[in-house]
Amino acid sequence: MLFQLSHKIELDPNNIQEGYFKRACGIARFTYNWALEEWKRQYQEGLNPSALALKKQFNAIKYEEFSWISEVLRDANSQPFTNLGRAFVNFFKGTGKYPVFKKRGIRDSFYIANDQFKLDGFKIRIPKLGWVRMREQL
Repeated sequence: MLFQLSHKIELDPNNIQEGYFKRACGIARFTYNWALEEWKRQYQEGLNPSALALKKQFNAIKYEEFSWISEVLRDANSQPFTNLGRAFVNFFKGTGKYPVFKKRGIRDSFYIANDQFKLDGFKIRIPKLGWVRMREQL
């Protein structure tokens, strides 16, 4: 049996950092919803969509059509494709429901890869943002 361990630590961002987190969550939500809409469209046209193909398609147009995406860390608009692909795998296996669009304010989140941040006591350094206070030490 495989167990996944985690430890949640509350962050204590200032107003500028809080705005960054909201933008990153919004970009992750937008990317997921874009990918889900494109998946549905391609499937209705008889194509066989995949998360990797959608990610390549999105990367080809994101800076031209959605220039505001560059405001936050790349992982925020990269990970939603993996999440959507996993959601469809679970759906087709029968272990999950059909993926639905994400809504603002409901379980907002975004991903940062483990090699992208640094810890120092009660602070975490996030690229494009800087040091953010944590409520407790990891």
